[in-house]
Amino acid sequence: MPSTEERPVLVATEAADVTADMVITELNRRGVPVLRFNPADMGSGLTVSARFGTRQAPAAGQVRTLSRTAELSCVRAVYWRRPVWPTFQGCGLNEDDARFATAQVRYGLGGTLYALDGPLWVNHPLRAAASDYKPTQLASAQRLGLAVPPTIVTNDLDEAKQFITAHDQVIFKTLRWTPYERDGVPVTGWAEPVTATELDASVRVAPHLFQVRIDKVADVRVLVVGRRVFAVRIDSGMLDWRKDYSALSYSVVDLPDGLEKALLAFLDHFGLVSGSFDLAIDRTGDYWWLELNPNGQWGWLEGETGLEMSAAFADLLTQGGIT
Repeated sequence: MPSTEERPVLVATEAADVTADMVITELNRRGVPVLRFNPADMGSGLTVSARFGTRQAPAAGQVRTLSRTAELSCVRAVYWRRPVWPTFQGCGLNEDDARFATAQVRYGLGGTLYALDGPLWVNHPLRAAASDYKPTQLASAQRLGLAVPPTIVTNDLDEAKQFITAHDQVIFKTLRWTPYERDGVPVTGWAEPVTATELDASVRVAPHLFQVRIDKVADVRVLVVGRRVFAVRIDSGMLDWRKDYSALSYSVVDLPDGLEKALLAFLDHFGLVSGSFDLAIDRTGDYWWLELNPNGQWGWLEGETGLEMSAAFADLLTQGGIT
């Protein structure tokens, strides 16, 4: 029979998530019960049962996997890591029924979890989604005094060309990562140099983000966990260091006090308790804001630097939000 755990941490993520495994290992060392689940398992290994309008609690019930059960009223924290919502493709449902079932899972399971007011969320999906718009990030960063490269978001071909012509070097960046294939091969949207002569009428189809290229000497990935700040300098010589991890070198750095406070204020502004920031250092030593990923990858950095990032997440989740 499944065991009922007291004050568990819920970890919502896909099946193969090494980073989540690192945090769960740390939680296990502390003796903190964990219920790991993936929304895509709904209908097979995942069950939710919630009651509303009762005297027990505003939201009473359980989340159950094949091996564990968590009382919703006792959940201390939710680590919303990399969950996958079901699509019900290949399950014998027609297209309309599959779309209907997918929506019911998102609004049934998701809505039930969002209704809980006791747990600490790392991070709450609705708050993370609100922070994930790059134009909003750029404006918020500038309001907080961070240095933001001149940027234009437009689908006006003439304005795009004028912006690129007016600056020495400009790059194109996607506004949102989306799965994309070319001739059946997955393609990733890297930051790439762009010239005015390369643009054509296709720019008018959708907004594009063009940004002045910073004359950088290094990148910095900053992970914030609660109030703990881990800053790692990444030297690569590449415009987009994600293209070749084997060519990277890492060093732990301390951020200027004002910069660190601004990054913490940025998370506070969006109601987030964690996030991965990307910054660039120019040849004069100044830091430039690039973007925030509210749920960015960090696991490989712990292995490269020895920084106790997974322990920081475990500390935060153990503390939780229920007293």
